[in-house]
Amino acid sequence: EKNAQTAEDAKAAQVAVQQATAVLKDFYAKSAEATALAQTRQTPAEDAPETFDKPYQGLLPEGGSVVDFLEVILSDFARLQSETETSEAAEQDEFEKYMFDSKKDRALKENEKGHKEAKKQDKESELVSTEQELKLTQEQLDKAMAYYEKLKPTCVDSGITYEERVKRREEEIQSLQEALQILAGTDINLA
Repeated sequence: EKNAQTAEDAKAAQVAVQQATAVLKDFYAKSAEATALAQTRQTPAEDAPETFDKPYQGLLPEGGSVVDFLEVILSDFARLQSETETSEAAEQDEFEKYMFDSKKDRALKENEKGHKEAKKQDKESELVSTEQELKLTQEQLDKAMAYYEKLKPTCVDSGITYEERVKRREEEIQSLQEALQILAGTDINLA
């Protein structure tokens, strides 16, 4: 907005300087032909003091007149306008590129955010499922340990030595074989 105002001001200043230059050039062109201050040729007797013999040109030194200064000012305003418009165009291009990159980056980050949120939900669901499974497994383990503790005195700590258990097992096997023979109807070999 500031650059646009500067460019507009430079255009208006160029027009004003061009008009002023035209007025001054017109004035100097007319003054070059003016003879208001010039005296006509006189005879030497009439011409006691030295006077003007050509039209008055004013003080027009070469390369330093008001018109020259105005032309320099005009070129400065034209350069200012050109630089401002070029700068504005470059900055606008840079801004548009930045906005495009920002929108693209934002879209990528929003997409990545969506993926991460979905992954987070999956992991939270998996965690809840695993915690429930762990709870059930722990309950089963606790029940099995309680049952083990209940059976332990009868199975492990019966107070009987290994040799006695082997002997009882052999007697039990023998009695089971005798029961099988009775059921099968074969003779019992009592020894």
